[in-house]
Amino acid sequence: MIRIIVISALVLIVASLGSALYYLYHDRGRGTRMVKALAIRVALSAGLLIFLFVSYKLGWIGDTGLR
Repeated sequence: MIRIIVISALVLIVASLGSALYYLYHDRGRGTRMVKALAIRVALSAGLLIFLFVSYKLGWIGDTGLR
């Protein structure tokens, strides 16, 4: 289950980065959609890092990987 959560979070992070690139080219610096997409990417990355840390501390993820 944790593996699915991590993979889906990584897919969402890459999708957010891709949308920021799209808005970079189409807004030409006039809009704030790129900044919002990058803020979402940072929040998802931080959330994933916190989730992995908590999972490790709770014993869901061991030293050698998933149990």
